[in-house]
Amino acid sequence: MKPADFSSLKLNPSLISNLDSLGYQSMMPIQAESLPPILAGKDVIAQGKTGSGKTAAFGLGLLNKLEVKRFRIQALLLCPTRELADQVAVEIRRLARSIHNIKVLTLCGGKPFGPQVGSLEHGAHIIVGTPGRVEDHLRRGTLKLSHVDTLVLDEADRMLDMGFQESLDFIIEQIPEERQTLLFSATYPERIRSIAERIMHDPLMVKVEGSHDNETIAQTFYPVAEDADRLDALHLLLQLHRPPSALVFCNTRKEVQEVANALNRLGFSALALHGELEQRDRDQALVRFANKSISILVATDVAARGLDIEALDAVFNYHLAHEQEVHLHRVGRTGRAGGKGMAATIYSEAEAYRIAALEVYLDRNVERAELPDVALLQAEAYPAEMVCLQIDGGKKQKVRPGDILGALTAGKGIEGSAVGKIHLFPLWAYVAVKREVANTALKKLSTGKLKGRSFRVRQIGH
Repeated sequence: MKPADFSSLKLNPSLISNLDSLGYQSMMPIQAESLPPILAGKDVIAQGKTGSGKTAAFGLGLLNKLEVKRFRIQALLLCPTRELADQVAVEIRRLARSIHNIKVLTLCGGKPFGPQVGSLEHGAHIIVGTPGRVEDHLRRGTLKLSHVDTLVLDEADRMLDMGFQESLDFIIEQIPEERQTLLFSATYPERIRSIAERIMHDPLMVKVEGSHDNETIAQTFYPVAEDADRLDALHLLLQLHRPPSALVFCNTRKEVQEVANALNRLGFSALALHGELEQRDRDQALVRFANKSISILVATDVAARGLDIEALDAVFNYHLAHEQEVHLHRVGRTGRAGGKGMAATIYSEAEAYRIAALEVYLDRNVERAELPDVALLQAEAYPAEMVCLQIDGGKKQKVRPGDILGALTAGKGIEGSAVGKIHLFPLWAYVAVKREVANTALKKLSTGKLKGRSFRVRQIGH
């Protein structure tokens, strides 16, 4: 018997028998790392992407301790979208095939409310749902979570990205403190760390992918003859790599604005971030970069300080940083959460001595390369992946992320997977949608209602 076999775990024999029939034998890394502490009743934070086998990890954990004869809601699984919730519910039912009379109920937005109320009246053991709809049922009194002893937050980072923090806080308040909490997330930013500290008891961290190191970031240095050649060099590098999200560092506010304006004239989707921006413009720039409705953010080091930017594909240094430590800080913004990153630095021949000094500081030689062929300058600029819609209603109008998601996906709406991040402010809200469904989404929100009211909705940018 191998240590990586499911049969090596203290699992209910009927679960192991069913796993064999499903062809599950050897555990995937995230299962091997997380299942033993989950079965021991510990709180666990597991970092793993979709397809890593995480559903079986938390599914087997909650099924193993479920008391079928106790017809109460004993486990709550929260997911960011209806599609993911449906997938999780299907997998839980497959894992539970050998245990009779287990009832798994999904509660998601974009589906009629009434039938869900009827299903809840008949009872369930496990609820799988989206935060907005689960919160709705709790507030209307149609759902009680007083018997829940297992809480699972699946793709927790995406739930926070979509603006569900307040909904999660409200839901968690309705669950007994004496419970097991399992948090699964593809990334582990500060916001996830913060929520884990508040809602978990001495959690065990399971990480099947390492965080970035110098080897995961491909750094390349490109010489130009003079300063006037820098914009063409940046243009060529953007066309060569076509990163969905890129941060371009400049050393002055004036340069930031000039470079952002020039990139937009070339057809790219870029915004400037510097200290002279009004707070609303700064907030909007950060929202649009986070929700991928712009692909390039041009910033000074001061303006970019403290930004919580995840999954950044590339960093471009328009000029070398004045200090070597700042250069490292810039480059370290890409290649996070186990992903690959790339950094490109443009320098003039007159700055060659500074590259030599940087090599001494880094204690290694840096890679110099020639710029791509200038023919790339004729290529059409690539668009941002998402489009940003602004709704003239926010927290003060009691608009919640679940309302927006539900309005977009209800009826003959768009798929939940086409909805990106949702950001709420006191008087307005932003939602990102895939470019190909932007017109449909705009029409749905403009002609439909949120909280029984009509709000003005418009697309920001192109």
